Amino acid sequence: MLVAVAAAFKSCFTSSVCLRDSALQFPPPTRRNAKWRSPRAAAIPNFHLPMRSFEVKNRTSVEDIKALRLITAIKTPYLPDGRFDLEAYDALVNMQIEHGAEAVIVGGTTGEGQLMSWDEHIMLIGHTVNCFGGSIKVIGNTGSNSTREAIHATEQGFAVGMHAALHINPYYGKTSLEGLVSHFNSVLPMGPTIIYNVPSRTGQDIPPLVIHSVAKSANLAGVKECVGNDRVENYTKNGIVVWSGNDDECHDSRWSHGAVGVVSVTSNLVPGLMHELIFGGKNPSLNAMVLPLMKWLFQEPNPIGLNTALAQLGVVRSVFRLPYVPLPLAKRVEFVKLVKEIGRENFVGKRDVQVLDDDDFILVGRY
Repeated sequence: MLVAVAAAFKSCFTSSVCLRDSALQFPPPTRRNAKWRSPRAAAIPNFHLPMRSFEVKNRTSVEDIKALRLITAIKTPYLPDGRFDLEAYDALVNMQIEHGAEAVIVGGTTGEGQLMSWDEHIMLIGHTVNCFGGSIKVIGNTGSNSTREAIHATEQGFAVGMHAALHINPYYGKTSLEGLVSHFNSVLPMGPTIIYNVPSRTGQDIPPLVIHSVAKSANLAGVKECVGNDRVENYTKNGIVVWSGNDDECHDSRWSHGAVGVVSVTSNLVPGLMHELIFGGKNPSLNAMVLPLMKWLFQEPNPIGLNTALAQLGVVRSVFRLPYVPLPLAKRVEFVKLVKEIGRENFVGKRDVQVLDDDDFILVGRY
């Protein structure tokens, strides 16, 4: 066959009548009055190839994820040129492990996954698994407003060993309720999954109808819920695991509304106090003590407050990837007072808390 095709091509270069007489000429045009038929597209089944062995030592069951109580949405620190500062990052994760956090979310909103390339994203998930996967659960934020991207990133995340995926609903463009169900059902088959509902960022609530529908999947570990404790209780009464997505509500979510725990930003700063708040039973006085810190952290969109605070504590360099910028001087002074009131010993790091000058901060637009 190959010899015949080669001979035919050779004749094209030696004969001026190639296109007219050879078997390689184009077929005659279709008649205009012929009936048009739609081409039959190949049906692509919704399955996912096994990208890692079921025997790997850190493979985690959905039940293991459901049991997590204190999950820290870990900060991503930077070098002056805007690249990841992995030495500082490792120190942050180690501090979480030492103070009892059971899992970290890598590349979430707090970790500025929205400012990462997917290469950076998957690299950081893999780095965290490689260094800490035996001591703490690694939940990779592989969600996207593009289902195609969410599928691809989640495949890669599980391939590098993450224990579970965090998925948000499609933002900005949004979609219908049926579209939400289809989006989540496209990623759930790949492994343990937490769905994240934060309408203030996505512009669209994930209503209980959607969650109850996708809860049929054995891979749904639960929901990180930011709408409030009434919604939390709606789920917990129906056997769906919930983590509070609001630090200032997590004490009541945990002890009065059935939440299993919290996905916390504040635990980046005071992991020991957050551990006590989630594990130690009802503690209104402790909750009242940390509430001012929580309110300070969220006076501007997260992670602006956290980035500023960690720089003031000296545990990360004072480098911001734009569009995030530090809190103004007056707010930094407030943080110093909060640290002294709560006790420096309760915060991460060992250096004295500093106010810092405006010139101490580096803002990086290209990295």
